[in-house]
Amino acid sequence: MIDLYTDATPNGLKVSIGLEEMGLQYNVHHVFLGGEQLTPEFTKLNPNNKIPVLVDDGLVVTESGAILIYLAEKTGKFLPKDPKARIKAIEMTIFQMASLGPMMGQLMVFRGPWQNKAPEVSNRYFKEVSRIFGVLNTRLEGKEYLAGSEYTIADIAMVPWVRAAALLPFTQDLPVSANANLKAWLDRVMARPAVQKGLTIPEPFPMEKQFEGFIKATVGLGDLHK
Repeated sequence: MIDLYTDATPNGLKVSIGLEEMGLQYNVHHVFLGGEQLTPEFTKLNPNNKIPVLVDDGLVVTESGAILIYLAEKTGKFLPKDPKARIKAIEMTIFQMASLGPMMGQLMVFRGPWQNKAPEVSNRYFKEVSRIFGVLNTRLEGKEYLAGSEYTIADIAMVPWVRAAALLPFTQDLPVSANANLKAWLDRVMARPAVQKGLTIPEPFPMEKQFEGFIKATVGLGDLHK
């Protein structure tokens, strides 16, 4: 049985979606990021003290993108066999991890826990995420999915992050609807039953507790990394 250590963050939710899409059975261990990721038990699984962590028959896999690639290879699903199509799916998965995730994560930090006290910094990340949305819009021109005509782990990796733009009060001005291809892609992917279910696993903690964990885990602001 697979064990998933996770929280209701975009990086955590992408793995839940992947597991649901691939029809795998798994146990969920909900980690409160206000400190549970620093316990000796969790640190043994991931010395980087980050979720998600997947344990499959004794194999520990960290980093959400690596987990998705592992699951795709394990099941033979959502990662094309054709080498050219395969590398495009991996390329766009890496793009999420290297570009959209870090930039939007910083926007969320500076507008959320830091309450936009450094507007010039927040604006830098807002402009960069907006630019990335434009890049995704261009990538989707004439395509159903991010890597082409086939739904892949690239779409699974990206959807919780793009969805979060419209979901969070401090990112709702990001230009999702203004990028027609991106908005159509989001609607298309969000209509999938496995995506809808995966986005509920795990259920977030009550809002105050979820935000408390976000603040405490924010390096330079919270008290977990002093």
